[in-house]
Amino acid sequence: MSNNKLKILLAAPRGFCAGVDRAIEIVKKTIKKFGAPVYVRHEIVHNKYVVDNLKKIGAIFVEELNEIEDRTRPVIFSAHGVPKSVPKKADDYKIEYIDATCPLVSKVHKEAENLHKNNYHILLIGHLNHPEVIGTMGQLPKDSIDLIETVEDVKKYVTKNNKKIAYITQTTLSVDDTKNIVEALKNKFLEIKEPIKEDICYATTNRQSAVKKIAKGCEMFFVIGSKNSSNSLRLVEVAQQAGCKKSELFHSESIVPIEKIVNCKTIGISSGASAPEVLVKNFIEQIKKKVSVEIEEVEIIKENVIFKTPGKLN
Repeated sequence: MSNNKLKILLAAPRGFCAGVDRAIEIVKKTIKKFGAPVYVRHEIVHNKYVVDNLKKIGAIFVEELNEIEDRTRPVIFSAHGVPKSVPKKADDYKIEYIDATCPLVSKVHKEAENLHKNNYHILLIGHLNHPEVIGTMGQLPKDSIDLIETVEDVKKYVTKNNKKIAYITQTTLSVDDTKNIVEALKNKFLEIKEPIKEDICYATTNRQSAVKKIAKGCEMFFVIGSKNSSNSLRLVEVAQQAGCKKSELFHSESIVPIEKIVNCKTIGISSGASAPEVLVKNFIEQIKKKVSVEIEEVEIIKENVIFKTPGKLN
């Protein structure tokens, strides 16, 4: 064991948000009510550990509804939300579905629909091919919404019609990057309509703020989360931008870089909104085998948000 003493700054809040908690609970309650197996369209949340554990109790994951072999079984839509075409297809197939879309994503969907009804052309700030973006764009006719990923996209964007313009955002973006894109949009389209209430969710904002607070005092920073988790990847970027260049994602195939860690005096740890706390504990246990550790949890805000599961499962 190394003689060094390592300080670990643990960001709080971290890990599961209310939308993820609710989505996992929906899968468990659906299995309890209908028995196994139940189908889940797309990973319920982006975390291999969570998905593997749900498989063990009877969840079968598919990417599209036509992969469902037994259409007498229910299907659950993931927390990221789905295009309107998906529930319609489930109805066509006569498959019972339960929607686990995060209520904060559903809020953005409703917002998009209302803007469309009021004759706005919509710009969605988000990441191409992310399931949440596919779901949000799929609420509206193709020609009524466009994706904006960067400030560069704003500069190049040419209006396609003479409609008023509004913007909405993916819920798991980098707060700082989005601020720059919004600024560029407002400078280009002086009349652009903004969301009444911020679309980036409370959990994304809180986790990024917590990382910002501690990253600059760390030699290395680790975000526990999956490679396809948007909010986890954003946390790595936030840590780097806040001053810890050696910030990295620790995912299911990662090996704890213990040789590098034991040479540090201080490291930081956070976890994405779909990463269970047990993964953080396991990571710290690995480190404890090699070096004596002092843990300081740095909490910036207490979260007490709870989203109820659908009534038909209770």
